[in-house]
Amino acid sequence: MLPPGRRRAGALSPTAQCLACLFLLFSTASAASSVLGLDFGTLNLKAVLVKPGIPLEIVLSKDSKRKEVAAVAFKPSRDSDNNIIAEEGKFPERAYGSDALALQGRIPGEVYPNLKQLLGLWSDDTSEGAIGTYKERYPAVHAEWKHEIGTTLLRSEAFSFKEMPWNAEELLAMQFANIKRNAESMAGKGSVVEDVVITIPAFYTADERRAIEKAAMLSGLVVNSLITDGMAVGMDYAKSRTFPEITKGEKPEHHIVFDMGAGSTTATLLRFQGRSVKDVGRFNKTVQEVAVLGTGWDRTLGGDSLTDVVLNDLIMKFMTKPVIKSRGIDIETIKGNARAMARLWKQAEQSRNVLSANTETSSSFEELLPEIDFKSKLTRTEFESLISDFAARVETPIKDALAAAKLTMNDVDSIILHGGAVRTPFVQKKLEQIAGGTSKLRSNVNADESAVFGAAFKGAGLSPSFKVKEIRDSDIAQYPAGMNYTDNGKPRKQILFSATSPVGHGSTTKQVTFKDKADFAFKLYQRIGEVDRAFTVIEVQNLTASVQELKNKFGCEKDDVTTQFSIKLSSADGLPEVLSGTASCEVEGSGKTESIGDSVKDWLGFGKKKDQDPLAEGEDGPIEEVEASSSTSASEAESKSGTASSSDASASSSKVPEKPKKRTESIAIAFNVMPQGNPQPAPERMKHMRDRLVSFDKSDKARVQREEALNVLEAYTYYVRDFLENADYESFGTKSAREEIGKLLSSAREFMENPKEITKATRETFIGKHDELKKLVEPIQIRRKEDTARPEKIQALKTSLEQTEKLVEMVRAQVLQAADARSKAEDFDASQSAEGSASPTGGSSGGLDDLEEPDVATPSDPENPLGPKYSNAADFSAYTEVDLAGVSKSFESVTKWLADKEAEQAKLKPHEEPVLTTDAIEKKANELSEVMRDLLYKKMKAPPKSSSSKKPKSSKTKSSKKAKSTSTPTSEEDGAHTWGASDGFKVDMPSEEEILKMVSEARETQTQIEHNEL
Repeated sequence: MLPPGRRRAGALSPTAQCLACLFLLFSTASAASSVLGLDFGTLNLKAVLVKPGIPLEIVLSKDSKRKEVAAVAFKPSRDSDNNIIAEEGKFPERAYGSDALALQGRIPGEVYPNLKQLLGLWSDDTSEGAIGTYKERYPAVHAEWKHEIGTTLLRSEAFSFKEMPWNAEELLAMQFANIKRNAESMAGKGSVVEDVVITIPAFYTADERRAIEKAAMLSGLVVNSLITDGMAVGMDYAKSRTFPEITKGEKPEHHIVFDMGAGSTTATLLRFQGRSVKDVGRFNKTVQEVAVLGTGWDRTLGGDSLTDVVLNDLIMKFMTKPVIKSRGIDIETIKGNARAMARLWKQAEQSRNVLSANTETSSSFEELLPEIDFKSKLTRTEFESLISDFAARVETPIKDALAAAKLTMNDVDSIILHGGAVRTPFVQKKLEQIAGGTSKLRSNVNADESAVFGAAFKGAGLSPSFKVKEIRDSDIAQYPAGMNYTDNGKPRKQILFSATSPVGHGSTTKQVTFKDKADFAFKLYQRIGEVDRAFTVIEVQNLTASVQELKNKFGCEKDDVTTQFSIKLSSADGLPEVLSGTASCEVEGSGKTESIGDSVKDWLGFGKKKDQDPLAEGEDGPIEEVEASSSTSASEAESKSGTASSSDASASSSKVPEKPKKRTESIAIAFNVMPQGNPQPAPERMKHMRDRLVSFDKSDKARVQREEALNVLEAYTYYVRDFLENADYESFGTKSAREEIGKLLSSAREFMENPKEITKATRETFIGKHDELKKLVEPIQIRRKEDTARPEKIQALKTSLEQTEKLVEMVRAQVLQAADARSKAEDFDASQSAEGSASPTGGSSGGLDDLEEPDVATPSDPENPLGPKYSNAADFSAYTEVDLAGVSKSFESVTKWLADKEAEQAKLKPHEEPVLTTDAIEKKANELSEVMRDLLYKKMKAPPKSSSSKKPKSSKTKSSKKAKSTSTPTSEEDGAHTWGASDGFKVDMPSEEEILKMVSEARETQTQIEHNEL
């Protein structure tokens, strides 16, 4: 969970701000992780994943559904006689969602749906009512609330009675863990999803909120924040909209989110507005604000309560059948029949949904009870008559929300509909009456998924890994909260926060001053109805020592020491929390003056510290002074704090004579926070619960692996049966080998048809039997596969040999031509040297330098047979005698190997092990490819041919320029192409097909060279 509350930090210097921005930039990139938004409903669970590359995407169930039924079930292990096997330390199979509900007809006592109503029960009245309703709906489930451990226990027959029953939080943790696995699967291999924001009803108490957090922790999730359903819908509504800017005098928007789900109904009145606030430095920015002004709720009005009406109608109609009366079956017998109740409930829910779109529906049951069928019809008119008492309850949450916000329906712009039950026609009609028509009823959000998308958006905003639109949200406390403390030996109570005190942005911090100067303790509580329910005890540890230290160091008298604690509503869970505590006193001395840094920042335009605050009114909201006094009531304390603030403000504005300057010395108070309310498990107990869930997960994984091994063995036995009947394999295995396979197959089939053996067998047993069969069958398969593939591989190798032979001929021809060219070039160079030595040297040429010299015969002159075609011998070939010897040796070696192996293979029978395998053939083909590849690479790396003849050693004259223009044509003009980097050739390893093509092109080039020389 995020650290509760946010504390104002001092303004940073410009340099520090830049460094902080860089740090945040890089830390955001490195800390990129996934965030999960989770809508925890009574009937369904929905989740949205936020991940880099996956913005706000619904997490699908294993059946590719966008929501998962909120249910978990255990499938007990059974022996061959169908008796349940419950051994200590052993875990049964689990099912989730719709798979779990499908088991209600067979094992209704092992299916646990709708656990939401069993969380955080804290009094005998609430627990008896919730447990009674749950047992009435699911009579086979063994549920019991244990006051001494503060949770609901649910016992399963799939476990040994020596095992501790599962509590509601553990069963819910299993469902959360299943959602977590689905999210990680969608996020990609190796992804870990831990951070989560969970939706809760606005009416959840501290005990219920803690139960949700405990379940999430047991599942491996980290709760960053809890968010009420109405606020989550408001966040989803605001993320794509902008609202009137109140700093420009515009009027904010007010909307009611009416959320009617399966278990409850809430109305949340929200204010939407824009605001221009200070940004870094002296710049402004516009942010959107979503604030809850009031809420109302009905804990039991929802789709399930309407379904229960249809259920009772079906039961009453079923009781009118004559056969029921003749058998003496009473209504308690029917309600106690878990299988019949499961079928009736399922049909009642379906009928209710059908009546939302149709005027009538029918129900049909085959053998609802043994040899008793049942059919029934229900019209919408009859249904609305049955639920007439519920219509008045629809209005109550809206009235309560308006009253809390001190607004009327005329101030509301629209009613945003959310939840599956809002589609019920009578609910729509009642809302139209409340709103004064249909114009204010809006379906501009997804009624099923808006809350989960809002929760995911909230989570993305809290995470440092994502940058989202800035929406400042503010909820309310929902319940008044205060503190219990002792004053002069007498217990006292004092309200600190009202039901509408803001939570989150703009929330108030209470600075509570106590008279105590020694270690003491006080409690924080919620007022739920008429009951003050304590949920936290604050135990002060070092106050006595701190008072003494102040006296020793600064001379503070005991009566001058002030004991103060900062208390604020947590933005994470909405409960009051203690931020800090101090023991302080005033002593003589001056405070710090304005620093040079502040002056420089003001001159540079960054402003002083107060100018750089993100919000003009303070990001953390106002601070109120509260005196813990026996003579001060809660309302008086709040009014005094407000008066004190205003009087302080007026005093500061007037000029008074300066008093001697003093400074405040303080010491931080250490304190322990101990949970109250429902007993919380000790750390050792939490570890045991977590370890048991991890062991259950490992058991599930091992069971899946065992079933996979069993399925593989079963599928392989069918394959082996067909294998033995396939005549194509007969010649590749001896008769004795086939008989041995048949015996082993029969043994495996007998083993698999014996339920007792299958029940006792382990994964290793299945793998062993599969390997035994495979060891005998696989050699026969390989021999047939080799026989089938060998001709094609041999033909491919022979083709490679033919191409290699052509390459050998080409290399040999080029090597010979290169030698001849080298000889001619040497003769030509010798003749040129002789002519040069015979010509006259020395002396001045006088004025004859501009006279043209006679043309010198060039190699391009067709009438001069003495000049070579190329001046560089390397232009003829990049290959040497060593290259020719290497490729010739490889060609001869592979040719001989293939001939020998073909002869040996021809002597073998099909059932004998082959000596000429496809792998060996491919290896030899690769050897040839490597040789050809090396030669071609050498050609590619050869330097490009000269583009002109060697320049004659003479002065720059017109005739020399003319000779330069009529020099030897380039290799491109000759038709011969030199591979090299200048051609843009990328040196990659060519495939065999590319090599063959290149060899063919090289052969054509060689032919062209020979043609040019002729």
